[in-house]
Amino acid sequence: MFKRITVALATMLIASSTFAQSTEAVEQRLKALQDKVAAIDELKQEIDVLTKEIETLKSSATEKTASEPGVTFGGYGEFRYNNPEHGDPTADMLRGVLYAGYKFSPRVHFNSELEVEHASTEHSGSVSLEFAQLDYLVRPELNVRAGIVLMPVGIINEQHEPTTYLASRRPLVEDVIIPTTWSEIGGGVFGDIGRFSYRTYVTTGMDSSRFESEEGIHEGKQSGSEAGAKDLAVVARADWHPFEGTIFGGSIYNGGSGQGAGFKGRVRLAELHADSKFNGVSLRALVARGSVGDAALINERNGLVGNESIGKTFGGWYTEAGYDVLKDGGMSLTPYMRYESLDTQRSVPLGFERNPENNRRIWTFGMAFKPISQTVVKIDWEKARRNDQWNIALGYIF
Repeated sequence: MFKRITVALATMLIASSTFAQSTEAVEQRLKALQDKVAAIDELKQEIDVLTKEIETLKSSATEKTASEPGVTFGGYGEFRYNNPEHGDPTADMLRGVLYAGYKFSPRVHFNSELEVEHASTEHSGSVSLEFAQLDYLVRPELNVRAGIVLMPVGIINEQHEPTTYLASRRPLVEDVIIPTTWSEIGGGVFGDIGRFSYRTYVTTGMDSSRFESEEGIHEGKQSGSEAGAKDLAVVARADWHPFEGTIFGGSIYNGGSGQGAGFKGRVRLAELHADSKFNGVSLRALVARGSVGDAALINERNGLVGNESIGKTFGGWYTEAGYDVLKDGGMSLTPYMRYESLDTQRSVPLGFERNPENNRRIWTFGMAFKPISQTVVKIDWEKARRNDQWNIALGYIF
């Protein structure tokens, strides 16, 4: 009897041990499967975020085209409230832009943007065509474009919708060093070759009669409005796309600005840029340098003396970074910072003086909230040398 009990107990112990081991093995497999599911869910979330970012990048491209023959309609706009440390607060509808395109055939496309600045022409506002271009698509590697074209210089000039950049205000470097928004009448070719893209145009040159010290060459852009065409320009750009959402590239511009004034006034401008968006991180950097020939003659023509001189050379750079703390694939909340350094008078002609106020350093800290990818609210603080400023901006695109 005792022997039977002993055997039974031994059998039960063995069975219990085997069951425990089996249970432990099953639990380990279950945990491993749960870890894999969690990793898959996390991967799906990252894919959703990247997909949204890709869609945003594509929707902001200036080369919008209809998917089927017929009309395409869209637009964007932005409102801004500024409260400077020294000065009165202002509220403005900076711009409202209507986009219209027409696809005549799979090969022939027309695209345009009509912009109203500052809400009304009864005050300080204006109405203008930002671009109006006709494209003939030959093949991905080589296509033809003509009309009022956006100059392919910098990051902001071709992608300037408020949902595509951080901060309430565009970088000052891409305003007075690169005169955004910059368009001219001309034509050329563009295309994609593997992971590289390019654009190169011959266009009307700038008009140096509107150059000045603080704004540099900004007002010299002609924008297709009875543009002087005695002096022409060449612009070229190349970008490398190592992976989706990231570009490295640069551009060069070379053209006269005298437009019959008796001198060439050659403007040379070159820039390098990088832009990347991945896993909620946004990084952007740009450096630009330029020069103006016959600067002394331009000063004489424009009545500029002393430290009012235009810059014989000019330049600047900026870098900015942001991180989407939500990363839910829908709405986003992105704290950001930007630092920029620029000088519209890096050097001036002999007999003139530089104005230290044109050598500027600006820090910007803020937050951008997108309830959906097509709308954005931005709040930020700018710290400059002599005048800090609070900004609130509202932007949309459709």
